Amino acid sequence: MYKKILVPMALDHGVSPFTLEIAQRLVDDGGEVIALHVYEAPQGSVTAYLDPEAVKEAFAAAKNQLEAKTKGMDGVVTDIVRGHTYRSIIDYSDANNIDCIVIGSHKPGFSDYLLGSTAARVVRHAPCAVHVHRTS
Repeated sequence: MYKKILVPMALDHGVSPFTLEIAQRLVDDGGEVIALHVYEAPQGSVTAYLDPEAVKEAFAAAKNQLEAKTKGMDGVVTDIVRGHTYRSIIDYSDANNIDCIVIGSHKPGFSDYLLGSTAARVVRHAPCAVHVHRTS
């Protein structure tokens, strides 16, 4: 169905195995599934108090965790970017000619009752098809 599928992964949520499985079922033979983690570095005045080496180590740890979660999955490649979650997902999709985004959604707040806030924003602004996997 799709040649290039993006699966945004929040490393601290359990949705990822489901979204990766869905993406693997939707991808064409010879297609690509990209597991993407957006690393949100501390913002504003907080950065003045952080050791730059600690931030580098946290980024490297996130990259290792992403690779561990996808280890042994055929046709899945990983990537990690720095930025704001939903905006980085949209920008990555634009820059990499993504055909479809498979994203998980969980426990929304009142303002985003049907979808989680990141998933809701991705659905509204994505340049391609979006499949949402909703957990209970």
